Amino acid sequence: MTGRRPAAEASADLRAQRGGRRADDFRLISPAGVAVVRPDRLDARSRARAMLPSAFTLVNMLCGFTSIRASEAGHFDLAALLISVAIVFDIFDGAVARAVGAITPFGLQFDSLADLISFGVAPAILLWTWGLDELGLTGWLLACFWLACAAYRLGRFNVTIDPQGEKRYFIGLPSPGAAGVVLASVYAFDGDFTGWHRWGPVALAVIPAALMASSFRFTSFRWLASPRRDRIWVTVLAVVVLAVGMAAAPAPTLLVVAYGYVALCPLGWLTRPLRRRWFGDDAVAPHRTHLPSVFFLVDDRDDDAESG
Repeated sequence: MTGRRPAAEASADLRAQRGGRRADDFRLISPAGVAVVRPDRLDARSRARAMLPSAFTLVNMLCGFTSIRASEAGHFDLAALLISVAIVFDIFDGAVARAVGAITPFGLQFDSLADLISFGVAPAILLWTWGLDELGLTGWLLACFWLACAAYRLGRFNVTIDPQGEKRYFIGLPSPGAAGVVLASVYAFDGDFTGWHRWGPVALAVIPAALMASSFRFTSFRWLASPRRDRIWVTVLAVVVLAVGMAAAPAPTLLVVAYGYVALCPLGWLTRPLRRRWFGDDAVAPHRTHLPSVFFLVDDRDDDAESG
C-alpha cells in the first residue's frame, strides 16, 4: 500500500468538517496574495460598479457575433469594422475594471469567453469567407487552426494570470492583436486572390495564430488605456495621431498599427542586450513565473490495489 488516502474518504471528511460551520467561517484566498472580498459583503452600489466592466465585455461579444453574420453575408469591410469595435471595447473593459477597482473572477472568465467569439470565431469565419474558401478543405482546416490557437491562448491566459505579476508583457500574441492583423488586411486588400497572392490569406491564418500559441513576449500597452496622471499626455497624443491617421488614410494606418505591433516582438528580442546594457534590467522582460496549477482529485484506490 502507498499510504495515500483515497480521494472519496478525503472528500467525505471535508464535507463532515464543513457540515457544522457557517458560511461566514470561510475565507477567500488568492494564490497571488491579492486582497479578495466576498460579493455578499458588498453593498448594492459596489456590486453595480463591479459589474460595470462586464457591460463593455458584453458589447465586445455582440460585435464579434454580428461580425460573423456580416462575414457570411459577404460584407467583409463591415465584419472587419465590427471586430475593430470589439477590440476597442475589449481594451476599455479592462481599463474600467482597474478604474473602479473591481477585477472579479467572473469578469476575467466572461472576458475570455467574449474574446473567443470576437477574436477567435469571428476572424476565423472572416478569413474563411474572405480568402480561404477557394482552398476547400485545406482552407477550412486553416480557419480551424486559427480558432484552436485562439482558444489555447485564452485558456492559457486564464490559468497563468497573476493580478500582482508583470503587466508590461503578454505571453504570446494577444488575440485582439492577432485579430487586428486580419481586419487591417481585409481593409487594405480587395480579396481578389490569384497566383501567388492566394498565399496571403494562408499566411494570415497561420502566422498570427501560431504567435498566439507561442511563448514569445509581446509588449502590453494597457497603460495607454488607464494612464497615470503624469503620462496622460501620451495617451492623448496617441489618440490624436490615430484619429488623424484613420481620417486621412484608414487602411495604411491600420496596417502600420497592426503589423507594427507584431513586429515589436522580434525587434524587442534583437534589441534586448542593448536595452539591458543602456537602461538596466527593468528595460527588458523579466523571467517568467508560474502560479500553482489546480488539479481535480482522482480516486486512487485502483492504483493502491494494483500496487498491493
